[in-house]
Amino acid sequence: MPVPLVTCDNLVKIYKVADLEVVALQGLDLEVMQGEMIAIVGASGSGKSTLLNILSSLDLPSAGTCLVDNQDLTRLSAAQRIHYQRYTVGHVWQQSGRNLLPELSIQANVELPQVLGGVDPTSRARHAVELLELVDLKGMEQKRPDQLSGGEQQRAAIAVALANQPKLLLGDEPTGELDSTTARDILALLRTVNQELGITIIIVTHDIAIASVVDRTIAIRDGRTSTETVRRDAPLAETESEYTPLPSAVIGLPSQTHRESVLIDRVGRLQLPKEALESIAFNGRAEVRIVGDHVEIWPTGNGNGTPASGTAQNGQQAPQGEVN
Repeated sequence: MPVPLVTCDNLVKIYKVADLEVVALQGLDLEVMQGEMIAIVGASGSGKSTLLNILSSLDLPSAGTCLVDNQDLTRLSAAQRIHYQRYTVGHVWQQSGRNLLPELSIQANVELPQVLGGVDPTSRARHAVELLELVDLKGMEQKRPDQLSGGEQQRAAIAVALANQPKLLLGDEPTGELDSTTARDILALLRTVNQELGITIIIVTHDIAIASVVDRTIAIRDGRTSTETVRRDAPLAETESEYTPLPSAVIGLPSQTHRESVLIDRVGRLQLPKEALESIAFNGRAEVRIVGDHVEIWPTGNGNGTPASGTAQNGQQAPQGEVN
């Protein structure tokens, strides 16, 4: 059975702000297989950036475990952490100033991580030129970042992130400062990198265009993974039936091309889309019924033993709240 490249188990992160404790992650679980390209979405404050910081080893969880390429990020020594950041993970940030040194040419920017890794000058120059050709910047090797457009800067940033051949590429809103056309081009490039190099890519984003083309989209709410939306191998024909003919509740992608699922953690907790909680009055409790091959969850308290609303038919799980 394949082993996930990334495994997060019951991750908790608590920040202390003055005399207050802010819980950013509340028992988050996540598995990402080698070669996947996934998107992480969620409202501001949901825990997306905290998760990315932990995966990049820039921050440590307060509790739980995080394994990347069989390395437990909670137990790395200082030297092991530097080695992990240098060779296992690459970053593409939203702001170009975090990706490129402005005083260096883009070729020198791509060579710099290799310099730190002890690669000889001839090899690192050759590899830098190859990467810049891969990201469609051939002929621009000696230009500085301020001589490039925003899209070209992000292409150069991807080349820098790939310089030491990492197994995991993290993107923090990599298209957030680009126009829609350029954003699509960068997304297509990331997909090419994913497919041709086999590198695993995790992107934190608010861009629905990214969510529509990645392998999976994970929604985070209140510090936990809430739903998963998966691209179908083949789109449903218009004549085929589907439990929910409407767009998915969280991401808004059409059910003909994507299928959305509620995620259940290892102790049986799940979250429903906020829209379900707003439209059905659960009032903090639900009646659970195991019926054949599915589970039904109904609002309680109508007094006659008959569910008030929230029907679950044909194996489709009804809208529901968080359940243990």
